[in-house]
Amino acid sequence: MTDNSQTDIPAAPAKSEKKLNLALLTSLAVAALLAWQWFDTRDQISKLQQESAKQLADTVGIIKDNRAIVKDNQDALREMQVKLGLLENKLVASQNQQVALQSLYQQLSRNSDEWAFAEVEQMLNIASQQLQLAGNVKSALAALQMADARLQRIDRPELIPLRKIINTDIELLKAVPNVDAVAISARLDHLIYSVDSMPLAMDIRPQAKPSAVGPETAQNAWLKFAREIWQDMKQMVRIQNTAEQEIPLLTPDQSFFLRQNLKLRLLSARVALLLHDETSFKSDIDAAQKWISRYFDKNSDATKAAMASLNQLQETSVSIEIPNISASLEAARSFTLHTEKAVQ
Repeated sequence: MTDNSQTDIPAAPAKSEKKLNLALLTSLAVAALLAWQWFDTRDQISKLQQESAKQLADTVGIIKDNRAIVKDNQDALREMQVKLGLLENKLVASQNQQVALQSLYQQLSRNSDEWAFAEVEQMLNIASQQLQLAGNVKSALAALQMADARLQRIDRPELIPLRKIINTDIELLKAVPNVDAVAISARLDHLIYSVDSMPLAMDIRPQAKPSAVGPETAQNAWLKFAREIWQDMKQMVRIQNTAEQEIPLLTPDQSFFLRQNLKLRLLSARVALLLHDETSFKSDIDAAQKWISRYFDKNSDATKAAMASLNQLQETSVSIEIPNISASLEAARSFTLHTEKAVQ
């Protein structure tokens, strides 16, 4: 029994040595694993650092680009702010102008009716003056029609009575007989122009008869000289038959003033025509007929044409009955006065 116990005692260190070896191997394996993990982690950290550095560099470039863009945007923003300030100033000025225009438009709209009534009243006043002072029916009629057209554009019910009165006066003027003053005035102008071309009665000369000189007389110088003296003496003395009437003899100055006075008579007739003064017109035409008949050659074509034209003018009536159109002007003034009182 003693021998068995001695042989079993050395087995314990062998197991311990195995455990130690196993622990050593395990430690080496762990150390190797840790070393590998350390190297791998270091490599990853290095790659990560490189990648981070690259990304950081990219980020720095991007930041620089963004800073440049931001700077450009800030400059553009400043320019836009300046332009916006200018636009705001223009907008304020435009708004002020709009307010002023609206105020002016309101003022104009308030005064437009007053101006229109003033225009109508002025037109009616012109029509009355043309009719009463110059007897110009056409101008008066045109002024009344313009006044009625102006009231028609206003188109207000309270203006209907005034328009009725104006239209009544328009019909009165349309009923006035038409005197062609332009044609008559042109005929008088033609007569005035033809006065200088009409010969006077005292300017008529008898035609000289040719003297029959025989061949024998022509040969005698003394007889020829005596005959020339006789011809000169006959030209100094004129014998005419004045059985009808005595032909007035006029000096050159008197002839000049005769023609000028005849022209003045015809001009006076034209003025009477424009004034529709038939009495003065007929008086001037009659005086012109008498002067031409007395002092001018009746056998002349120019004198005959002038007398024929004067005879036609003597038969022409130039007077017109001027109607009274004061009702239109009075109605317009009354309406204006009533409007002013209503505004007050």
